[in-house]
Amino acid sequence: MTISRRLFMGATVSAAALAAMPFEAFAQGRKILIMASSVDIPNFDPHVATGYAPAMLFRNTYDALVRVVGTPPEIKPGLATEWSVSEDQKRYEFKLNPSAKFQDGTPVTAEAVVYSFKRILKLERGPSWMINGIVSENGIKAIDAQTVAFELDAPFAPFLQVLPWMFIVNPAVVEANIGSDEGQVYLMTNTAGSGPFKMGRVLPGNMYEFIRVEDDWHEGGGNLQGAIWKIVREASTERMMIQRGEAHIALELYAEDMTALEGRPGVVNVIEPEYRTFSIKMNTAKGPLADKNLRKAISYAYNYQAMLDASGPAELMVGPLPTGIFGHDPELAVYRQDMEKAKEFLAKSEYKDGGFTLSVIHATGYENQRRWSLILLEALKALNIELDIRPATWPDTVAAAQSPDTMPDFMCLFQTANYADPDNIAYAAYHSSRNGQWQNPVYNNPEVDKLIEAARVETDETKRAQLYQQFQELIVEDAPDIFGVLEKRKLGMRDSVKNFVFTPVAANAIELLPLSLD
Repeated sequence: MTISRRLFMGATVSAAALAAMPFEAFAQGRKILIMASSVDIPNFDPHVATGYAPAMLFRNTYDALVRVVGTPPEIKPGLATEWSVSEDQKRYEFKLNPSAKFQDGTPVTAEAVVYSFKRILKLERGPSWMINGIVSENGIKAIDAQTVAFELDAPFAPFLQVLPWMFIVNPAVVEANIGSDEGQVYLMTNTAGSGPFKMGRVLPGNMYEFIRVEDDWHEGGGNLQGAIWKIVREASTERMMIQRGEAHIALELYAEDMTALEGRPGVVNVIEPEYRTFSIKMNTAKGPLADKNLRKAISYAYNYQAMLDASGPAELMVGPLPTGIFGHDPELAVYRQDMEKAKEFLAKSEYKDGGFTLSVIHATGYENQRRWSLILLEALKALNIELDIRPATWPDTVAAAQSPDTMPDFMCLFQTANYADPDNIAYAAYHSSRNGQWQNPVYNNPEVDKLIEAARVETDETKRAQLYQQFQELIVEDAPDIFGVLEKRKLGMRDSVKNFVFTPVAANAIELLPLSLD
């Protein structure tokens, strides 16, 4: 994106001057919330991009039919003020808020909702996996200007829970910039939403500015005039920013940071459980890790207790699903360090003598991922395998996930649930239709696909739980990941931030509208 000179605080300054300016000066004398994050926002298209940084942008510049709020997560009105569900759970009807309008002043209509869902389905990217096989183009109808109905292809228990991530775009803006790709080039660096904030300055690798929309239609809300998403590559720097009052919220802190902030004047520590898994994914499609016996050998060689000891407030994962979610089996037989079994499976593999080097990437600035990669290095040494450890930015990680050829042998990934249902983790992380996406770069097993597809449309809870039981057992047998830890969410916050309510769903994609600053 080309950054031009813009008017700021009554003076014209260059992009270079903005980049060099102490960022806390942006907020001087104004109600500007500063959030410190290590993650850039590489794409502004709500029907294409995924990840928590884009989700934060979408939550604040766009609206969906409903929102998710609180602990436990509850579905609340968004663009829709009310809705009804048929007895067979296949027909949903939503009444839109007649006051809702896009940022260009035009109303948000049922036709805009239909347009947006059809675009999601057509692009087959971003959030489309959440409604794949559930919503089809012919099943979405505008009944009148303020009423939209969905006739689902099959019942889907978490349908309302996925809707907060189906953001509605302004058809007029997209059509005016449609190009040959449904407006994807335009929306990569522009927005077309109805949200309470719009984008201001964008300096990739440095900062992203959010500006409160004048004459906004949303009722209530706090006193924020804007926000700054400041890119900070090291957690220790985020901690110092919170400590010194240079940022209001720090999004990537570790246990030692929380300990250091404990009792500091003006600082509030937020440590809460959420459905957030960490796994080390393996390239099951190309290279040595296409050998299942080698994957099992590594899974047994890994030191899970060392991982837990290096994690702070956390617990070890028991299989692919997070503890406490529907269908999770806490008694599932999973891998734990056992060097005899590790050597047994290594001997069964094509690589029984080792003698080669594998590669792993972890997120730049994430000290915990670096530590866990070092534990992997020690595990592989015991199998006579070397490990090349490389940090990677989020855009580089997303790019590496696009094919077996670009994916390294191992990839360190957190996945935070967008909705509190096992389908979220199962479909996103293990269904083959997600190949090429960061949640599931390459894993493909037709048997797993069938179980996931059957479970997402099953209405009988007992049968649904049985399907997820089979799913978990098959995934463990296939060993596509090293199942890691469930960390608690750790946020550093200044006590000047008011009206913050934690929700375990996408907890670090902060919703700005309710917030105020003293």
